[in-house]
Amino acid sequence: MTSPRGGSDADSGVKPLTIDTSKPHPARMYDYFLGGKDNYEVDQEAAEQFIKAAPEVRLAVRANRLFMHRAVRHVVAEGGIRQIVDVGTGLPTEPNVHQIARAVAPETRVAYVDNDPIVSTHSRSLLDDDDHTSVVLADLRDPRAILDHPDVRRVIDFDQPVALLLVAILHFITEEEDPDAIVATLLEALPAGSYLVLSHATVDIHDNAREDAVNVYKNATATMNPRGRGRVLKFFGDLTLTDPGLVLVPDWRPDEPQPQDAPPIGIYGGVARKNG
Repeated sequence: MTSPRGGSDADSGVKPLTIDTSKPHPARMYDYFLGGKDNYEVDQEAAEQFIKAAPEVRLAVRANRLFMHRAVRHVVAEGGIRQIVDVGTGLPTEPNVHQIARAVAPETRVAYVDNDPIVSTHSRSLLDDDDHTSVVLADLRDPRAILDHPDVRRVIDFDQPVALLLVAILHFITEEEDPDAIVATLLEALPAGSYLVLSHATVDIHDNAREDAVNVYKNATATMNPRGRGRVLKFFGDLTLTDPGLVLVPDWRPDEPQPQDAPPIGIYGGVARKNG
């Protein structure tokens, strides 16, 4: 396998990546929901259990993905952002963040971060010759390691505004793991003019708590922890939310009206700017 800077991992002294297929992984389950093939039987079985409990999940993950597309276009086109840190990037799905951003501003630099080795392997194989993009194997639970990682620092200048993407990732962090401190550490490193793009699962809009769906993740590498709108709003701290604020992802600056018979999508999304 090649490293993002060229050359092999063996040459650079990096240990071979070990992919754990004994438990379902959220990134690979997400790939399955999107119709991808970069997943294993354990992921497929768990995903099918989730689909039985929450049949709208495939529509939900697509709506979340489209929210990310619109949000990235916004921060690049209207916010002037030219560098992005995408934490919990998941398996590559076209168009990916760098493709969306560079359709607006070709010079945009992107650091992809995920804790699943298969994500890192696939992303590196696709982006090996891209000097303006890096792929980092790291965990959101250790935000300082992300900020200090040499391959993040290679493409991201933290003296200039950055868009931080936490798209459908924080709901895999428990309250005991202190998601507020994690987000605060990341935001503190960003200068004024930076943006936070965040989406988060909720059960606010469903008649039942969807406990069966949530319980599927108890046997995965990370549990699912849906949160209410008020709780999700706290993650933005004193950042200024752009219109229309924190809303369900299909309602965030949609490119076209939603069908009248569209099922409710239990994911909140928002984009906020860090002021000086």
